[in-house]
Amino acid sequence: MKRRDYRVAFSVTLVVMTVAFLSTIFFANANLSFAASDKKKSSAVGRASAVAHTEAQIKQLQSALSITEAQKELWNNLTQVMRENAKDIDALTKARAENTKTMNAVEHMKFHSQTTQAHLDQLQKLIPPFEAFYASMSDEQKKITDTIFRTGKYGKSKRK
Repeated sequence: MKRRDYRVAFSVTLVVMTVAFLSTIFFANANLSFAASDKKKSSAVGRASAVAHTEAQIKQLQSALSITEAQKELWNNLTQVMRENAKDIDALTKARAENTKTMNAVEHMKFHSQTTQAHLDQLQKLIPPFEAFYASMSDEQKKITDTIFRTGKYGKSKRK
């Protein structure tokens, strides 16, 4: 019985340590060079806001999919949710940037949990309007959409 308890305790400890390690990797705002200077950049520096990124995605998708007049209302419903989600992510990113230096390891893990939950909630909000929009698409539009989701490449984009 002691051996089984040891295995369970070891497994739980391993999972907790793995989560802590991954959280540190994803949320640490440190240079990879530990001997680097004290100059640290905010995680938001050099990265476009989620709102700007979402607007670019919306524009690219609209261009790639050639949305018809009949699909406009469904498209507008979808883009409204996308924009709301982007604003929420920007707020979370700003909160993290403001508090990251004062957070301890437990607070980092809790914040990571909140961010993950926010992403899940946003996905749950996005699925119904996306599903309705996808159902209205032509076979060609569905093919393009499926390719975009599979590859991340938007139609005539020059990315390789």
